[in-house]
This record gives sequence, structure tokens and C-alpha cells, in this order.
Amino acid sequence: MKSSFRWYGESDPVKLEYIRQIPGMRSIVSAVYDVKPGEVWPEESIRHLTELCREHGLIFDVVESIPVTEEIKLGKPEREQHIQNYCESVRRCAKYGIKCITYNFMPVFDWTRTQLDKMAEDGSTSLVMYWEQMKGLDPLKDDIHLPGWDASYTQNEVRDLIRAYSELGEEGLWQNIEYFLKRVISVAEECGVVMALHPDDPPYPIFGLPRVITGEKNIDRYLSIVDSPSNALCFCTGSLGSSKGNDVPALVRKYSSMNRIAFIHLRNVKILPDTSFEESGHLSREGSLDMNQIVKALVETGYTGYFRPDHGRMIWGETGKPGYGLYDRALGTAYVNGLIEANGGTIEK
Repeated sequence: MKSSFRWYGESDPVKLEYIRQIPGMRSIVSAVYDVKPGEVWPEESIRHLTELCREHGLIFDVVESIPVTEEIKLGKPEREQHIQNYCESVRRCAKYGIKCITYNFMPVFDWTRTQLDKMAEDGSTSLVMYWEQMKGLDPLKDDIHLPGWDASYTQNEVRDLIRAYSELGEEGLWQNIEYFLKRVISVAEECGVVMALHPDDPPYPIFGLPRVITGEKNIDRYLSIVDSPSNALCFCTGSLGSSKGNDVPALVRKYSSMNRIAFIHLRNVKILPDTSFEESGHLSREGSLDMNQIVKALVETGYTGYFRPDHGRMIWGETGKPGYGLYDRALGTAYVNGLIEANGGTIEK
């Protein structure tokens, strides 16, 4: 398996020289952040990231993410040009050694939380999603600013998008997914790139927006649209694990056996009685997921793809991007390293 770490570029307070010091660390997961969704990524930006990582003894070979625009998801007239641009960005990434590209098909918001700094008994803080904090909110009437919502949208634009997705419906979204995949996966195959789909986070509807990548049945449907190793998953244990209906170790075993997991985000999550959830420490006992069984499934199915610790807590007084500090994610990596070795797996240099 290949150990990796999310890095938000030169503005990230977590420096490459610190990431390099994490035991077993190999790959950097990053993206070009100064280009609007739908536009082509400049070669010089991709090259610059590649060179920065190489200078620090790391490899930039995972992109997270090239955004799929709302125009593509909604099937707007602009989608043709956006898909052409998307394919060109895939080609350019491949030219500079990118092997895996993550993306998602979540309408409007990549993820939904109600608080980014919920304090635990030990003084650490983490991301949470509490239904109680969502009660009574109506995005078609209220001005809502939840964490994870794209701040570039005005409230009126958000309302227009929610109405558009309501009219489109789940089956309409599936049609647009198929349209996208049948044009992009062939390009990925030609380039030797694997497209890795991130599941919906959380894996159930929020404010009536359609959610389709939520569990086994829909994942099977997605992968069958284009039955190719280049059409694979970015399997996020925390996203799928925030629904009690998903047996995460069993799903990991199934899709890893099929060679359809290209990248896995490893984190734990604690599901509360009302199905709200808190992002916990990585240890199995801290949350609702058996992290050892998840890693065991990877090892026993011969998984050789990328893994990274996801959404650490903020600990030891660290400040920065919530969920993406250095300390707890480094601890998470060390913990996963131990689970891999204990189960007889190896970590690629």
C-alpha cells in the first residue's frame, strides 16, 4: 500500500518538510486551487506542485480533486465544454505523473457538517453533524452558512441550485453521471489514470438534494456504467461509515477484491442514537468503525493502492484548517501503519 497525505499547497500551514517526517510517508495528495471549476488546469501549475514535492522527497501522484461542475451534474448546455476541459486536465495531470484522480458527484455541497470545532472531553476539537443544529432550517427561505458549503455561491444561487436539483431528481442525476463517465473514463484509460469516485458525505439526503453514492446497491450501479479498472472508488470509511446501514469492512473487502478501490480515506466516526455523528480519533474504540477489520480486509485482498488518514482532530493547541492539521493525521498514519504490519501487509517506499 502507498501512504499519502492531503496537502493544500504552499498556503497550507502544514509544510512538506513536516509531512516527509511521518513514518512511511510516500505520496502527496493535492490539487490546483487557483483555477475555477470547469477550466483547464495550467501545465505550469501541475509541474510546480510535482517539483515542490520531489524536492522534499515526496511524490505528487494523487489529485484530490478535479471538481465536477454543477453544469455537468445538472446537464446544462455548458457541460460539453466543461467535460472537454475536464478531459484535458486529466491528460495534463497524467503527463506529470498523476496516477489517481479523485472527484465526487455531490450536488452543490461537497460535504455537510454543522460545527467544525466541537470540543471533546479531552480538549480536542473535531467536525460534527448534529441534526439538532439543522432543525427548522430551510435553505429556500433562510440564509444558511453551514461548514462545507461553497462560500462563492450567494444565497439566491444556492436556492436556484436546490430548486434545479429538485426538478432533476435522482434518476436525472444518474443520467448525467452516465453521460460524464462515458466521456471521461475512456480518456483516463488512454492516459493510464484511475478515476476515483468519493462517496456522498453524509450518505443520505440533506435538504432534499439527491444523494446517489450512498451504499452498496448504488456503488454497484455506478461501477457498472463503465466496467473498467479506470472507473474506481475513493473509498471514504468515514463518509460511508456515518450510516449504520453500511457494513464498511465488508464493503472494503468486496470492492478491493474486485480491484475497484484506487484510494482509501481512513478515519473513524461515532454515530449517535439519532444518527447524528462526530468525527472521532482513529482508534476503533473511539468510534463506530472497526478500523482493524477494515485494514485487515485491505491486506487480505492484496490492496496496493493509496491510503491516507482523513479528517484528524485538532490537538495539542494546533490551529489551522479544521480536520487537516498535522498532529492527529500523523498519529492516524502511524496507527494505520501498525495495523498494516500487524496484519501482514507492507507499505511501499
